[in-house]
Amino acid sequence: MATTTDPVPTAGSEADRPSVTQADARMGEPARFPYRTIAMGTVGSTLLMLAALGAGGILVHDPVLGQGPLSWIRYGHGRAIATGLLYVGFALVVWAWVRLGRYVLANRVGNLPILVAAGCWMAPLLISPPLFTRDVFSYLGQGAQLLHGLDPYSFGPAELDTLPAVVENVHPLWQTTPAPYGPLFLLIAKGIVSITGNNMIAGVILTRILLLTGLAGMLWALPRLVRHLGGRLPVTMWLAIASPMTVIHLVGGPHNDLLALGFLTVGVLAALERRHALAIALVTVGMLIKPTLAVALPFLVWVWANHLPGEESLGRRFVKAVTPSVAIFGVVFTAGTWISLGSFNLGWFTGLSAPQLITNWLNFPTGIGQAVYTLVNLVVDVTESPFVTVARLIAWVALAVIAIRQWWLARHGGNEAILRMAVTLLAVAIFAPPTLPWYLTWGFVIASAFPWRRTHLAVVVAVSIFLVLVYYPTGEQSLYDWWFIAAVIAGSLYGAASLLRPDPLGLIAAWRRPPHEDEQPPVEAASSPSSPATR
Repeated sequence: MATTTDPVPTAGSEADRPSVTQADARMGEPARFPYRTIAMGTVGSTLLMLAALGAGGILVHDPVLGQGPLSWIRYGHGRAIATGLLYVGFALVVWAWVRLGRYVLANRVGNLPILVAAGCWMAPLLISPPLFTRDVFSYLGQGAQLLHGLDPYSFGPAELDTLPAVVENVHPLWQTTPAPYGPLFLLIAKGIVSITGNNMIAGVILTRILLLTGLAGMLWALPRLVRHLGGRLPVTMWLAIASPMTVIHLVGGPHNDLLALGFLTVGVLAALERRHALAIALVTVGMLIKPTLAVALPFLVWVWANHLPGEESLGRRFVKAVTPSVAIFGVVFTAGTWISLGSFNLGWFTGLSAPQLITNWLNFPTGIGQAVYTLVNLVVDVTESPFVTVARLIAWVALAVIAIRQWWLARHGGNEAILRMAVTLLAVAIFAPPTLPWYLTWGFVIASAFPWRRTHLAVVVAVSIFLVLVYYPTGEQSLYDWWFIAAVIAGSLYGAASLLRPDPLGLIAAWRRPPHEDEQPPVEAASSPSSPATR
């Protein structure tokens, strides 16, 4: 492999081809390791890390910058400068990711450059303040509750009278609400707090390091899933590992979805490789981290049923598959809950309703309810709550219909069942309130192992950029800052178009100085049979 730096690749007419599984590289031209692209994203990620010290999810009382000579970055003009630099860093990461994607579409890079790029882009964020969220402070607060004997499914962190630095940094919305996470994750959070105590910086860094075990599971399982599901490995790694959703949200956040996804991907792989008991057990463990993963279990039962001898009817095979599945689920669920909480405390199911306190239009039914309210309120003075409540109830019914239909369509097992599972996980993220950006990774990571069309990849680029930017770097949502959202949509669309064609609006070319007249080649040379153009 050559060691020269990378030129900007072009898609040209390749954008019209139906699938990225087709070979469309320029034959005979050696692939080049994308050093400049990787360096661009690394610079952007480093800017994200540095700027987050003033513009990210900073601590209420920062022991590093709170009183030092650099404390100006947290306030006033200093914070404005940090925010600007943070968005510049984000733009560089996205630019590098899209540029790397063009290489992937042209078959000019393999798996290794993508993994190197993802690793370089993630590395600075391991020691960064939280980005675009403050959820990690809630993780530590709920772990501290469990550590000190306070039930996190009955009380919020505000009830804790120890570890003040942990409690004060929990977002006000979650100070008095029960934990919405599975008991196994709270046990992990308890272990982290037992080591880091009141040191929030150490707590955030250790949380990220432990969540990387989920990333390791994905890295191990995805290449094997691609072989089963028919995708193309560089495309899958570019989508699931190197994307801003993973680099910035799941790692930079960080979010416990990363750990749950490790169990989900390995569990799905085990099902496809006929290790069904292991598959059910692994996905159940993932559910004890992120309860939503329970949606995947019924689809794995169909996979199991279709791997049984086909002499019997599908109904009989289903019964033979569902019986051990329920038994395995019961044992793992009971043991995991008991080990995590010290009792079979099912109060954590009530905590699942806590996120519904978040109301914004990113959740599709909530947005419809708010839109109808706005129109009615032009005529009659009414409150918003009934409109949102009714819209959400309708969405729950629609979600149930979608989930049941997808489950039934998955009855023949195999790859079809896994695809239907991914669709249902995406539907849950979109229809069930709330919709938080990183929720879409539940189904998206599994879907990345299937074949993709170029236009669909461009849509993914637009959605990924949008879903990072709809929250401010501090973790507060920006969905009602309409001018900002308009700019976000424009940037997302430009990023999507850039995947298929570099610089689609000619914005970069416009800044390039045209060659001087006496630098231009003569017309005869351009048409000469020996000129490079005709060769």
